[in-house]
Amino acid sequence: MTKADNKNHEKDQSEMDKVNAECMCSHECTPAQEGEVKPQPNVVSIEEKEIEALRRDAADNKDKYLRVLAEAENQRKRLQKERQELIQYALQNVIADFLNPIDQMENALKFKDQMSAEVKGWALGFEMILNQFKDVLATNGVAPMVSVGTSFDPHLHEAIEMVETGEFAPGTVVEESLKGYKMGERVIRPARVKVAKAVSEPAPEQTE
Repeated sequence: MTKADNKNHEKDQSEMDKVNAECMCSHECTPAQEGEVKPQPNVVSIEEKEIEALRRDAADNKDKYLRVLAEAENQRKRLQKERQELIQYALQNVIADFLNPIDQMENALKFKDQMSAEVKGWALGFEMILNQFKDVLATNGVAPMVSVGTSFDPHLHEAIEMVETGEFAPGTVVEESLKGYKMGERVIRPARVKVAKAVSEPAPEQTE
């Protein structure tokens, strides 16, 4: 090979190396194809964790709100009940003060048939007033208790005497000396009563 041929061969080799280098560079430096999205690891998982945390916070806040709301409603009902009880208690005391005058008027009217014509006129007026008092009591839920013939109940009755009788079973109220009253289910005055007890058997006669 001549000197000129060597020189041409080296020139061709140099050009081939240059082409190969450009191809490699072109391949390595090729930009990403249009529309291709590079993966972004951990972004989705982080957002999901944040959303889940927000959901938990929202649920906790809702539970707290509902608890506070329920406590407020219970407090309102409790205060309302206490206020009603105070009003009822005050009314009960006022009504209890009227029971004795009502008792006296009822006892006096028991003898109206024995009164003179003039006094009967006054008695009729008192009876009308008495009925008005009773209407006021009934309007406020106050009613007399029925005691005679019922079993003695220490929550309703005040026993003043035990009576031997075979007409009623032992422990039965046989007579009422003072009428009892209830306001709804609450006793505002117990009835004073006499209670039946078994008749004592006669003592056996002693023989000498």
